[in-house]
Amino acid sequence: MKRVFRLLAAAIMASGVTGCTSISYYAQSLEGHVQIMAARENVGKLIRNPSTPEALRTKLTSASAIRRFATDELALPENNSYRSYVDIRRDAVTWAVFAAPQFSLTPRTWCFPVFGCVPYRGYFTRKSATESAVELHKQGLDVYVTGVTAYSTLGWSSDPLLSTMLRQDDTYLASLIFHELAHQRLYVNDDSAFNEAFAVAVETTGVRKWLRATGDRGGLRRYEADRKRRADFLGLVSKTRGELGQVYESSRTSEQMAAAKAAAIDRLRMRYRQMRDRRWAGYRGYDAWFDAPINNAKLAATAVYGEQVPAFLRLFDLCSGDYPRFYASVRRIADLHKPYRDEALKAANTCH
Repeated sequence: MKRVFRLLAAAIMASGVTGCTSISYYAQSLEGHVQIMAARENVGKLIRNPSTPEALRTKLTSASAIRRFATDELALPENNSYRSYVDIRRDAVTWAVFAAPQFSLTPRTWCFPVFGCVPYRGYFTRKSATESAVELHKQGLDVYVTGVTAYSTLGWSSDPLLSTMLRQDDTYLASLIFHELAHQRLYVNDDSAFNEAFAVAVETTGVRKWLRATGDRGGLRRYEADRKRRADFLGLVSKTRGELGQVYESSRTSEQMAAAKAAAIDRLRMRYRQMRDRRWAGYRGYDAWFDAPINNAKLAATAVYGEQVPAFLRLFDLCSGDYPRFYASVRRIADLHKPYRDEALKAANTCH
């Protein structure tokens, strides 16, 4: 706890050269994180405590088993992360604000000490996130705000289980724990797409292995169906990004680009409805995403978490599903400069 406090305090001091806005941003980050850390309760004690509600005890018992599986079977870090619990009493632990130019799919990035540059800013209150989004919108940027269920301090502190992580089934809980621990296992400064795709690959393969180990065949079938729908969704978004990329690189006027952008987004919604009603047999799990406004910032945020996942999954298979070998291979690629890193990941034809 003292270690992360010193780290964040140093970050606040380091940001002083950029003015009061940065200082206030780091201050809210420090305050929000410290409040969560101060409220931690030991999971084992909560499970043994007779006054713990039975529903919570059941969830925490599952979380403990998932946490052991992460270390024993997925070679993820053995530390105190996810061995404590905090009821944060809200729907999201943080809110992420993404921004992109009106006619570009390249997200704006913000750089921070230790954690490098990322395509979003995180806030511990919805109000602060909304205020930031309003200011970015005034600058002419497309803006997207989304609630976050969990976050990682990359091992700088013992990240707790949060009440937001327990609101769905155990498969969802396992995916979050595996994903966030993967960030502790490997993280590359200034390359969010690489980091997130790696974590999603660990999450995906880990959940499959966990469901098989627990004999949950029904859960595995549901998970594979969810993954297929996710791939379909990302395919739709990728197609629209390609169409918009051509629009933005053209010599059209701003008015023409705006009209073409709106038409591409309309087509995206139409394609989704067709896929939902035919291929997905009416599954409506993505309706909320499509019913809400869609802009460059939202499309860019989605791409960060999905585009490189297939390449990581292919590399995992090349490593015969051996997690230590997979991590070592990813580390070798991560050590390359970014232009070569992406190409090496795409071209990999062996675990080595």
